[in-house]
Formats: sequence, C-alpha cells, structure tokens
Amino acid sequence: MKARGAVLSRRNAHSNIISEWGTLKAGERVEIIKHAHVIAAGEVEEVSQSGNVLWLAPAGPSEEHLFLKSDGVQVRRS
Repeated sequence: MKARGAVLSRRNAHSNIISEWGTLKAGERVEIIKHAHVIAAGEVEEVSQSGNVLWLAPAGPSEEHLFLKSDGVQVRRS
C-alpha cells in the first residue's frame, strides 16, 4: 500500500502539468515526464512557435535536449 503523502504528491504533480508549451519562457525550470517518471530536468532554452517542440538546457550532461509533444512527454514546472 502506498503512503498517503506519495498519493497526494502525485495528484499535485499531475495538476501542475503544462498542456500549452507555448506559455513557457526561456529560463523557466521544468521537468519532463514520460510514463509517470521524470526523465529529464533543466531550464527551458526555447519553445517552437507551434508549442510542440521544447529545447531544454539539461541539469545533467547525459540528458536529451529536444522534446516533442507528439512523443507523449509532459512538462511541469519545478
């Protein structure tokens, strides 16, 4: 059984998902989520005009830099 805090924090995490990537600004700290797991974190470098592509300045050297909405990833502010 999961701890109550873990369940509540997941609810809060889901509510912070940004559906309109075009509203993100360069320098904002975000996390990239896929299948309920954080796969990358860092600062927004740029967002395409369409709001479907996000370039990320990664927190670590081995993370990806480009994310596509069509790949099924989600973004939340951290």
